[in-house]
Amino acid sequence: MEYKKVCFMYRSNDYAVDGIRSALGLAVENMYAYGVVMDQEMDKLDEHNLESIEMLRDMEGEIYSTIPANVEKNSFESMTIEELGEKLRDMSIVVPYGLK
Repeated sequence: MEYKKVCFMYRSNDYAVDGIRSALGLAVENMYAYGVVMDQEMDKLDEHNLESIEMLRDMEGEIYSTIPANVEKNSFESMTIEELGEKLRDMSIVVPYGLK
């Protein structure tokens, strides 16, 4: 059985935390789930949300950001737009999450 790979693209801070929880939910359902925080700097996440990211990582998922401040503040993995383009080619499903 081949597992699906899903990438959420978060372009709005209003939806990023909810989207991270959605990625974790898919990982629990045996999908490889990833998220990318793009374009905006986020506030520091609370302990509960950081634990959600750690659980996602335990299930072979990851949260990336194209913004260096998000990488520093919230321990996201760094990713450039070019690297994102490469990663998206490997995904089964791409979800533009919370677009306004």
